[in-house]
Amino acid sequence: MADFAFSLAQNVLEKLASSAFEEISLAWDLKKEIEKLQVTMSTIKAVLLDAEERQTNDATLRIWLTNLKDVFLNARDLLDEIECEVLRRQVVKAHGSVGRKLGRYFSSSSPLVLPFSIGHEIKKIRERIDEIAAEKDKFNLNVRHEEKKKMHDRRETTYSYVCASEVIGREVEKQKIVDLLIQSDDKRNVDVIPICGIGGLGKTTLAKMVFNDERLKSHFDLKMWVHASKDFNVPQLIKEIFDSATGKVNENSTLERLQTELRGALSGKKFLLILDDVWNAIPDKWRELRDLLMDGSKGSKIIVTTRGNNIASLVETVPTVHLTGLSEEDSLSLFLKWAFKEGQNKQEKLVEIGADIVKRCKGVPLAVRTLGSLLCLKDDERAWIDVRDSEMWKLKQNEDHILPVLRLSYNELPSYLKQCFLYCSLFPKGYKFHISYVIQFWIALGVVPQSHNENRSLEYIGEQYFMELRSRSFFQVEESVFDIVKHGLNNAFIMHDLIHDLSLSVAESECLIVNSQTKDIPKRVGHLSITDGGDDKVLTFLNSLDNEEPSRACLVDECIRRFKYLQILDLSHSSLEMLPSSIGRAKHLRYLDLSWNRKMSKLPDSICKLQSLLTLKLEGCENLEGLPRDMKYLISLRFLSITTNATRIPEDRIACLTSLRTLIIAGCQNLVTLPDGLRCLTGLEDLRIINCWRLVLNEADDVEIKRLSLQTLRLLNLLSMEALPGWLQESAGTLRYLHIAGCHSLRTLPKWLTKMTSIQKILICDCEHLESLPEEGMHRLTSLQEIRIAYCDELEKNLKSIKEEWVEKVYIDEEIVNRKFV
Repeated sequence: MADFAFSLAQNVLEKLASSAFEEISLAWDLKKEIEKLQVTMSTIKAVLLDAEERQTNDATLRIWLTNLKDVFLNARDLLDEIECEVLRRQVVKAHGSVGRKLGRYFSSSSPLVLPFSIGHEIKKIRERIDEIAAEKDKFNLNVRHEEKKKMHDRRETTYSYVCASEVIGREVEKQKIVDLLIQSDDKRNVDVIPICGIGGLGKTTLAKMVFNDERLKSHFDLKMWVHASKDFNVPQLIKEIFDSATGKVNENSTLERLQTELRGALSGKKFLLILDDVWNAIPDKWRELRDLLMDGSKGSKIIVTTRGNNIASLVETVPTVHLTGLSEEDSLSLFLKWAFKEGQNKQEKLVEIGADIVKRCKGVPLAVRTLGSLLCLKDDERAWIDVRDSEMWKLKQNEDHILPVLRLSYNELPSYLKQCFLYCSLFPKGYKFHISYVIQFWIALGVVPQSHNENRSLEYIGEQYFMELRSRSFFQVEESVFDIVKHGLNNAFIMHDLIHDLSLSVAESECLIVNSQTKDIPKRVGHLSITDGGDDKVLTFLNSLDNEEPSRACLVDECIRRFKYLQILDLSHSSLEMLPSSIGRAKHLRYLDLSWNRKMSKLPDSICKLQSLLTLKLEGCENLEGLPRDMKYLISLRFLSITTNATRIPEDRIACLTSLRTLIIAGCQNLVTLPDGLRCLTGLEDLRIINCWRLVLNEADDVEIKRLSLQTLRLLNLLSMEALPGWLQESAGTLRYLHIAGCHSLRTLPKWLTKMTSIQKILICDCEHLESLPEEGMHRLTSLQEIRIAYCDELEKNLKSIKEEWVEKVYIDEEIVNRKFV
């Protein structure tokens, strides 16, 4: 992955320039060696942007970049070692009264880094870079500098349903399908209508247009949307169809029970089911699923979107709707819609160049939209000509003739976004991306830099990166129905299959998705994603890589033994009963996901040795008795989610986590009070308290609270909460988003709510006894954009009688749970 070279060089230079390294270089007498390394890397970095752009058509240059990247990786690993030592010293210094004991505690699993050996390694790396850099002159590379980072906002919409004005050129196909849906067949209860076409033509978009058509609202008793898995997993499809039909699935239900419940849910109802993106429906599996769906009443319909004509022939009961490319006229209209902002003057010369670009897109909307998004950020004619005349159009093209087109958009990404996009190749096709998860993932991998602006946290920068990729059409809003009562505004996004293919293409062998059938892994692989679950399968696979005997060690032990620089370990949903103490040796670990391991009751004390840990997920661990005593040693922790069966969380488990930015307390059925230590978390930005039915909160909870920095607060399904906690007042100048749902004991909102001058959005749902908002002072909320209310009968009735101006920002919407927020 030669594209990594510039980003790696930048990452290493940022580490070398940090205050922590400046301090350690002085303490260890490494200042001269580090300064030499900085000069060497700065010199070579200056030509890397030009090299990365030209390496596509120059194999020798590509090899040179790869060799350079390998040395940069060695440098980064060495600096990570130093960072671990710096963090270890910070912990010992902070808890100096037990310094000797702490020294033994950490050194037992993390050998001390010796200054002499570090200095020697830095010199070796510098000399190796000098050796490679000496060859750069033969490539005649030009010095280029990264453009200043700009965050672009574009086309922010409120919901993810397809807006008719955003779709061009599919009215004929839409009308044809709607006519087929309204028709009844006397011979069959359920008809299947395939929509078939190559990737990127807009099959899913067309299906969404049909799904949301007003004429079908009263025609069907039930409408369902399910994204089919690539391997057409029938049990999983049954579960998702039942979930879409009823909104409830018991994760512990047997397949026999699920299929019985599904048939019962569909029996006698005229339904519409969209099975989106079917890849591999072999006859036996298709018949197995189809037979479970035949109990619907006459007029029921299934729409299947697929790339494969063979699949369309297998499932169709009426002729397939074959989707073709847009006309040149429609393609140009779509292109101009994305290439120019609303109301912007369309320069005649740019429109002419755009028409030439559109012809090369072969009528594929994804390619047209992606290039339009790219050029929306360019206002000079030269940039448009560069795209039109790019060498990329001459590359060998794949089945859809558009991967080179998409590569053009990738090439135009700034380096900080390229790296973020490449790491998305580690997720499988069809994966639902949640912004919070992706941000934590990127931060753990070190691709989100710390800003010099104190008001811009890593999480803020990561969100800006994600939204910029989205604005460039690398992500799309997920189509499935969004449940606001259960999840709030946790948006789900997907990556189009062809965009995912692009990520795999540019990631080459650096990032790799494998399964237990994979026979060979290139030596250069730095990031591995294993897709088929089960500890035994994964262990067998790891041992097969170097022909070792089957290991009796647990999976965690084996990963730590093999992967010295392990940064991310996701063991969620793995039926883990106990985390081994060896976890303490993974000193480079930054992201640990143990969520939904319901049998796990205790964490080993050694987990507190992970000073580099940024994210710890324990949500869904319903038998967890609590947090380890020495949580204070996790000085880097920024994200913590927890489920526990305890009635309280001791103050010293939370109060010490001063780096924490996000805290999620969820599913704690026995918890009766929040930890007192919350008042010490002055850097906390996002607090979510969910499904803690016995938790008591009231307005008197405001004793000795320090000034807080909360920006987002979600209080969901807290049945015993009688009032907003008083300590929320301390976030009056920072809180932007408040979401309250399922709090049935809540009767009123406090007067001090009108002091929350930064608040932008308030969402209140399913609070049946809540009668009113504060009667006076709501007009003082000058930042307020909207208040959304659903299923609060008393509140809705009272609000309708208020004539003040601020009420214009209130939206009362019983259908809110069937909308999809962005």
